[in-house]
Amino acid sequence: MSIDVVEILKECGALLEGHFLLSSGKHSNRYCQCAKLLQYPDKSEKVISLVAEKVKDLNLDVIVGPAMGGITAAYELGRQLGIRAVFTERENNVMTLRRGFEIHSGEKILIMEDVVTTGKSSMETAEVLEGLGGEVVGIGCIVDRKSSQISLTIYSATELEFETYEQYNCPLCSDGSKPVKPGSRKF
Repeated sequence: MSIDVVEILKECGALLEGHFLLSSGKHSNRYCQCAKLLQYPDKSEKVISLVAEKVKDLNLDVIVGPAMGGITAAYELGRQLGIRAVFTERENNVMTLRRGFEIHSGEKILIMEDVVTTGKSSMETAEVLEGLGGEVVGIGCIVDRKSSQISLTIYSATELEFETYEQYNCPLCSDGSKPVKPGSRKF
């Protein structure tokens, strides 16, 4: 069975066109809002099964999703692999593991995101988990935006490249358009 991730993202309204302010501070004419996909359990299951297939032999102990975007994706991947899924979240703008979640020394961990662009949340999460004795073996995601310089292996359902612009060099701004910020992270 072939799964066309881009087509599913389009069906869900997750691929957006316009003028967007990214969490990196850059601007783009396209944005992927995976929350639109994750509202549909059947479609999410299909897309995330592609990641599950890629990581099934890593002998993982736990999946960790950085809040917000990674929570539902991590849960679904954990469900498919039959392993524990927890999440990190920001407290006073610092990524942390809370709510009684624990990482035990030596546990093999995959961080699961919705979209990886800069890798900031993933790398902050990796630092927290490694500080607790965990071994982060990679990052899973629905969409790899291919704009990051991450040292960890990325296991994605699909890769998408969007044009991005510095604010001072944005053709959309030059045309008088104002960017909107669709993501969840405050900078």
